[in-house]
Amino acid sequence: MTAELPAPPAPLVSTQWLADHLGSEGLVVADASVVSFTRPDGRTGYMSGHEQYLLEGHVPGAVFADLIEEFSDPEGAYPFTRPDAERFATAAGALGVGDGAVLVVYDTAVGQWAARLWWLFRAFGYDRVAVLDGGLKKWRTEGRELVLGHVEPVPGAFTARPRPELWADKADVEAVVRGEREAALVCSTPPKEFTGEVVSRARAGHIPGSTSAPAGLLVDRDVNTLLGADALRERLAPALGAPQIITYCGGGIAAASSALALTLLGERSVAIYDGSLNEWVADPDAPLVTAEVASAAG
Repeated sequence: MTAELPAPPAPLVSTQWLADHLGSEGLVVADASVVSFTRPDGRTGYMSGHEQYLLEGHVPGAVFADLIEEFSDPEGAYPFTRPDAERFATAAGALGVGDGAVLVVYDTAVGQWAARLWWLFRAFGYDRVAVLDGGLKKWRTEGRELVLGHVEPVPGAFTARPRPELWADKADVEAVVRGEREAALVCSTPPKEFTGEVVSRARAGHIPGSTSAPAGLLVDRDVNTLLGADALRERLAPALGAPQIITYCGGGIAAASSALALTLLGERSVAIYDGSLNEWVADPDAPLVTAEVASAAG
């Protein structure tokens, strides 16, 4: 094996690419799964996927990345608020990602949790990271090896180099809504949340002017991989080519799937509104609209 594994060929790698490089020096594989459940009040809650990782199996050698605790700000106003650079560097090093390592991250869902961790690494200046296309579902379907139990990371020294341009805040989005800033807004919530038919927060709907691109509709659900480039362009067409594209959802997670798709399509000025609708709906003066899903959502 080489002392330093070459960087992934793209932000997305295939199960075959991972199988070919599994065990290579400098490769870290991380399971970033989070499990959703319905709370007594009918809303969605989240818990760590660590037990699932331990008992149901994971890619050989994969460590577990805790998005709820370690890779979020526990003092944040909303769940999954991004951590500061110091906290992130500590979490990344504890995960086994040192400067120069290659990180491949996956989840057991449609890729949004893996995409969130991928985005966090990029936002802290690290590009030697990729999402496993199809995640654990595709790996399992192909009959590839799974391992039970805990894998202890070998700590690394990670240097965080923040890229603030990869994030948007509420003021940025307000400026877009007022027409003072030229940018496209992409909403990654499910279609019925976008239209307001389903209300999962204090207020229903989406931010005015948004394109609907639900994270779940960016993948081929039969094999769990991202759609091909042509299909992604069709889904995201209204936003493509804008001076900036800001993605959002409920809490900045599904928005990372859209950000990944946009990056794969060659868009270079993409930002995630980290507060997303959790923050937006908390302001009674922040406008929301309900409407039919845009054609880009399929």
